[in-house]
Amino acid sequence: MEVIEQLGEQGIADLAAAFYRRMRTDDLVGAMYPPDDWEGAEERFRDFLIFRFGGSQKYIEERGHPRLRMRHMPFKVDIAARDRWLEIMSASMDEMEVPSPSRENLEAFFAQIADFMRNTEG
Repeated sequence: MEVIEQLGEQGIADLAAAFYRRMRTDDLVGAMYPPDDWEGAEERFRDFLIFRFGGSQKYIEERGHPRLRMRHMPFKVDIAARDRWLEIMSASMDEMEVPSPSRENLEAFFAQIADFMRNTEG
């Protein structure tokens, strides 16, 4: 079963919201976000996930190709930042009680992407 079929767009939106609630208070990766654009960052993340897992094309229509590495280059993403990001996402999935097989599919995707975003040693 696909993530979008199991969670729906609203479930993915709820996961993004849970994630951003945690990010706002995180001193490592949360500090990388512009303090005046939390809502915009959450919206872009939500729309990206919905697109990536087979829902609305809004992200592509508004922003084009994700270009994730390029968009994250201004930020120091090292192993500690990668791991913290994954911890926050895992806690968010716990909160939302994301069921199998979506949980496993999301975990694999997030682990791959988080590692891909690394641009700094250590």
